[in-house]
Amino acid sequence: MSFCEHCAGQRFDRAQVLRTLRAARKSLRHHGRAPRADAALAAAIEAVRALEIPHLDFADETSDEDVVH
Repeated sequence: MSFCEHCAGQRFDRAQVLRTLRAARKSLRHHGRAPRADAALAAAIEAVRALEIPHLDFADETSDEDVVH
C-alpha cells in the first residue's frame, strides 16, 4: 500500500506547516510570551490538522497495488 504523489505531497506539506507552528509555539513558551499568542497558535495547529484538501483521482489500471487517498 502506498500514497499517490498528490497525497504524499499533501501529507509532507501539512507536516511541514505543523512542525513550523509547533516550533513557533515552543519558542513563545520558552520566552514567556503572552498566553493569547499560545492559544492562537494552538488554534492554528488544530485548523491545519483538520484541513481536508480535495484529491484528484487519476485511475491507474496498470497497477495492482492499493493506493490510499
